[in-house]
Amino acid sequence: MLQLAELLQTGEPVNPKAYPLADAQLTTTILDLVQQAANYKQLKKGANEATKTLNRGISEFIVMAADTEPLEILLHLPLLAEDKNVPYVFVPSKQALGRACGVTRPVIACSVTSNEGSQLKSQIQQLKLQSLDFLCTSLRE
Repeated sequence: MLQLAELLQTGEPVNPKAYPLADAQLTTTILDLVQQAANYKQLKKGANEATKTLNRGISEFIVMAADTEPLEILLHLPLLAEDKNVPYVFVPSKQALGRACGVTRPVIACSVTSNEGSQLKSQIQQLKLQSLDFLCTSLRE
């Protein structure tokens, strides 16, 4: 059974269109929150379901896999997320994202959905701030 660290270190070059790409620490935090969202039934898996949550206005944030082949099959999500003011981020591995979503298959995109009175609300807000800080520092470099 592959461990998370092994899944994240594929060693393959990442498509430059996969931006912003989370670093290892942020990826671990994101995947932990995705796993908790799956337990609380606040997760939609797949590019099509992520698109639906954005259109319905119930998405808190979008996570996409940078090793999707071809990457273009999910590049409509960043455009839609920006239109709806929903944060999005790429993680290096679709296999790790699938594992965090609680399925054995690779997952190329998922959406953490909003829920009133959810126990994940504070963690989602904290992750949004953390990813915003990460994005600001990566823009300066």
